[in-house]
Amino acid sequence: MNNKRREASVATQLTQDPHAGQTGAREKVLEIAIGREVRAQRKQQNTTVAELARKTGLSLGMLSKIENGNTSPSLNTLQLLADALSVPLTSFFRQFEERREAVHTKAGQGVELEREGTRANHQYSLLGHIGANVSGVIVEPYLITLTNESDVFPTFQHGGIETIYMLEGEVDYRHGDNVYPLKPGDTLFFDADAPHGPERLVRLPARYLSVISYPQTN
Repeated sequence: MNNKRREASVATQLTQDPHAGQTGAREKVLEIAIGREVRAQRKQQNTTVAELARKTGLSLGMLSKIENGNTSPSLNTLQLLADALSVPLTSFFRQFEERREAVHTKAGQGVELEREGTRANHQYSLLGHIGANVSGVIVEPYLITLTNESDVFPTFQHGGIETIYMLEGEVDYRHGDNVYPLKPGDTLFFDADAPHGPERLVRLPARYLSVISYPQTN
């Protein structure tokens, strides 16, 4: 498969619209949050739209508008839905009220730490961390610096997916049975459960971003 066909194939799989939730009105955001929660509660109980319409006395068209965030339901309507689904009325506001976090780390202010499995003079700077969140995914971004004093180390492995973006210098990076020469601007995206790590420090100093993502555990 050539590059154009590969790009087209990947594009067909990327259906999430990053701008879909953007709106200028807080009311619209509330309507969308309520609609998503109504739909989620209905599907969780294996209830069809027709069944919910029959239980509440609402029309199919009205329920469709509510679930798609296209109308602002009255408190009376929300109470009908809550009674029909046997959930508290306040549950429909859960997504709207949940806190959404952002972490801003100024240059040079990342948390310096030692990661398990590292060897001498491999500087790991954690650029931010958000714990339990609605997405169910934990993401850890690191800035890794290697100098002339850095030692190479045997490959290590951990759960999740990792992305490396090379900023400076050159390293030969092993993943499983393959070794990838990484230069500034190169990206390596891989399953972190396979043995991986810099195998040869070609040109130092070297710096690269490492972003690790994995499911959060309860």
